[in-house]
Amino acid sequence: MDSTVEEQQLDTLFTALSDRTRRDIIVRLSAGDATVKELAERYAMSMQAVSQHLQVLERSGLISRGRHRQTRPCRLEPETLTLAASWIEASRRTWTERMDRLETHLARLQEGEER
Repeated sequence: MDSTVEEQQLDTLFTALSDRTRRDIIVRLSAGDATVKELAERYAMSMQAVSQHLQVLERSGLISRGRHRQTRPCRLEPETLTLAASWIEASRRTWTERMDRLETHLARLQEGEER
């Protein structure tokens, strides 16, 4: 995958996850599909505001909307979280390695001072 495309996907994904309501919607959808109306019942906001949150989540690839009779249930797309999880894990490894090298360096400096 082109790194620029991946960076843009990460930006969109983390932007979607930066909002508490959208994270809560993700948690709710992890329990199963739900309609906009069902999702909106939890919040003191208009259906339009909930729909805007859903559009952000849909653009990020975190959810999809299907068709079932008269409704369009929302579904979590958990594989999209793999991209974020991979980036977070790679960053964690990088920073752990850097901190380990710093700790080793500081220990060597301290040993030199003690001699």
